[in-house]
Amino acid sequence: MVWSRSGVVVGAAALCLALFPAAATAEDPPAYTPASGARTVQGTESGVDSPFLEKSAVYADTLGPGEKKYYRVRLDDSSNAFVSTVVAPPPGTEIGFTDGVRLSLTSTDGSKCGTDVSLTFGGESTRPVAGAVSRRMERDRNCQEAGEYLYAVEWTGPSEKAVEPWPLELTYMAEPGLKPGADEPRAPTGWSSGGPPAPSTMTRKEAAGGTGFNDAAAVREGVWQDEIRPGESRFYRVPVAWGQQLFLRAQLAGSGSGSSFFAVDGLRLELYNTARARVADKAVGYTGKPAGVEFGTAPAAYANRFAAETEAERAMHFQGWYYVQVTLGDRAREAVPLRLDVDLRGTAQSGPPYDGDPAAAGFGLGDPVAGTGGDPGMRVLGIAGIGTGTALVLGLGAWSYAARRRTAGAVRSR
Repeated sequence: MVWSRSGVVVGAAALCLALFPAAATAEDPPAYTPASGARTVQGTESGVDSPFLEKSAVYADTLGPGEKKYYRVRLDDSSNAFVSTVVAPPPGTEIGFTDGVRLSLTSTDGSKCGTDVSLTFGGESTRPVAGAVSRRMERDRNCQEAGEYLYAVEWTGPSEKAVEPWPLELTYMAEPGLKPGADEPRAPTGWSSGGPPAPSTMTRKEAAGGTGFNDAAAVREGVWQDEIRPGESRFYRVPVAWGQQLFLRAQLAGSGSGSSFFAVDGLRLELYNTARARVADKAVGYTGKPAGVEFGTAPAAYANRFAAETEAERAMHFQGWYYVQVTLGDRAREAVPLRLDVDLRGTAQSGPPYDGDPAAAGFGLGDPVAGTGGDPGMRVLGIAGIGTGTALVLGLGAWSYAARRRTAGAVRSR
């Protein structure tokens, strides 16, 4: 297989939980889990009196149909700034194909600091979606001065099906600049976007994927088994070092429910970088028969932000945790066994000459951004050895049968 290159705080932390749905019932997939230390905030209709978002903190708000909300951030004159939003409608929320949000970062006089980011669901099923806008320190670009800047989140689309406001999660991260006079790193060359060969033997592990960025299961190289329900997203996080490429493959076993339904976006695989900016997104149809989707990335390199050819390549400009999201469309009939293959290629390299500590700012290989509630350890439920790749596929089928014998749809403990 070949991939193409192409604030004002208005309540205690407990109040933020009220902005997100309560735990799911046995019949429903779980809702997005907000960060345990998230601060409740209320964006305003005008930038004049908008609340401040502090660095490395996590905030919770909501956005209703047709609304546009403003927030403020204080930027220095040396760091690269990234402001992100996660939009997390409760599972089963009705959406339009083009419903979504637009993110923008501007100076107080209206000059754009970077390209706006539009987020849509692009399918029939509700799922958490995320994106980030940036202020990059670079000669002849806007917004290079220290000061206050406006971050806006705007509802887009006709909103014909929307009734309730959507929960939002907002973060602001500041990556240190390079040391004065340091040479800018060069972009990698000669790398291939072709996928790695299928290994003859692999270790199979079980992992319970999380509901979002905050409780994503930490996984490394190998084959990971999980189970996913209709309308559910499962999140995992992978540590990627400078110079490494990440290759992902998600596969569903047959559900046993036949082929009497079809979902264009039945199986979706997405990847986000450390700042919650989207790297890649690929979906395939699902009819209840086995299905799979896969892609690879460019090597993680600081200079990708300047020299990369595509947005997917440009997004690979951090060392740190990358977030994998696997979604099963809500037209599926029952829970399905999920296999996630994770492969890292390339030798880890030294990083650029930062004028500061990138790890302390959330851009390292330790824990993700401060304020999240995820378990920093590997959330692995069991380990078992297997034989050949063929045996693994057969084992997935057997696991599918066993899964259907279990209490389908029961809520797994996280």
